[in-house]
Amino acid sequence: MKDILTVTKLNLNIKTILEANFSFIWVEGEISNLRRPQSGHAYFTLKDENSQIRAVIFRLPFGMRGSPVAFDVEEGMSIICRARLSVYQPRGEYQLIIDAVEPKGIGALQKAFEQLKERLQKEGLFDERHKKQIPFLPQRIGVITSPTGAVIRDILSITGRRFPSVDILIAPVRVQGSEAPAEIIRALERMNRMENIDVVILARGGGSLEDLMPFNDEGVARKIYASRIPVISAVGHETDFTIADFAADLRTPTPSAAAEMVVPIRTELLSQVESFRLRLIQYQKRVMEKHLEKMLMLEERLRDPVEKIHTLRLFLDDGFERLKRIIVRNQSDLKSQIARMGLQVNHANPVFRLQTDRAKLLNNRKALAGALLHSIGALKNRVVVSMSVLDTLSPMAILRRGYSIAKRLPDGAVVTAADDVQVGGDVHVKVLSGSFAARVTNIYKE
Repeated sequence: MKDILTVTKLNLNIKTILEANFSFIWVEGEISNLRRPQSGHAYFTLKDENSQIRAVIFRLPFGMRGSPVAFDVEEGMSIICRARLSVYQPRGEYQLIIDAVEPKGIGALQKAFEQLKERLQKEGLFDERHKKQIPFLPQRIGVITSPTGAVIRDILSITGRRFPSVDILIAPVRVQGSEAPAEIIRALERMNRMENIDVVILARGGGSLEDLMPFNDEGVARKIYASRIPVISAVGHETDFTIADFAADLRTPTPSAAAEMVVPIRTELLSQVESFRLRLIQYQKRVMEKHLEKMLMLEERLRDPVEKIHTLRLFLDDGFERLKRIIVRNQSDLKSQIARMGLQVNHANPVFRLQTDRAKLLNNRKALAGALLHSIGALKNRVVVSMSVLDTLSPMAILRRGYSIAKRLPDGAVVTAADDVQVGGDVHVKVLSGSFAARVTNIYKE
């Protein structure tokens, strides 16, 4: 007979063959039929258009919190996972045991995240000099988060345990999906319009990069930066970073950590206050004892108070006399100053200045008139002299002395030599009382 295998042996052989040939593989698909029993493991079906396969994400071993992936998988989520193929021997079913998951399209989302982060960082939205101080003991805390889920319960539980009297104002918003950024922005605006909120916590639990996209929104980041109230970003797990973390005044690794950092423990504060009170009482006792010792020492040194009083009286009388002399001297100095100031005031009086200026104006007018007359006389003399010189140099004066001026015709050239004319030529002769025409009959050369 051929070898007959039991079902167990057959499944074991299949398990050995599959696990030996498919140690670690990357698989892409959509999550469906997701269930989470109390054990914390995540069981689901990974499918595409034509096929499906069972998959499981085992919770971390005892003592380690959370999941081996960085976010919580959800029904209908498209993922890319790293897994090893295994066979569940009792039922003969093969399945994927997943140890790493990322949402499909994470590369594009991550690139957009890095680009937005770089641009806002260059604008200075993340600079430390713009960060506001978180108050030590806020009276009212604003919390912007989902009204359901573990985040708000953790914050209320921790703040109530640490400082029960602190006032918590919750602004319920969506923390996932396309409508979440607008709701977060409106919540921040409402918080900033209120006068009695000391700090705002923006909180959300962990998730994939797609889940955290509302907190990577540029509008949310700018609204956090513009907030007049300090903002604490408590988004995701410790390894999750969002644009809101960089824009906020303080980033905490988890919402629970934010609740612990924003308020101190009331009992510890009361203990510190009591300690300070006791130390202050002890210090006051020491100061009083020191002053008492000093008073006793001074009391011993004060032998005869009457003599001391007489000395002080003499000192007082001497000081009084010196004060009187100083007052009299100051009065005399003040009178002199007042007299000088009176002279200065009178000298600066506009009436006095007007009179002085009027006298100066009259003197200047007289001086100007005299200078004008003197200038006119000097000019007259210069005119007379110039006329005399001009008359002396005038051709008419030469004619009066019996001379004449001859001009050759027809060109009118002045005859200055005998060679300038010819016999028979016409000339025009100018004398003192008139002129006449003449003709040359003879030429005599000397």
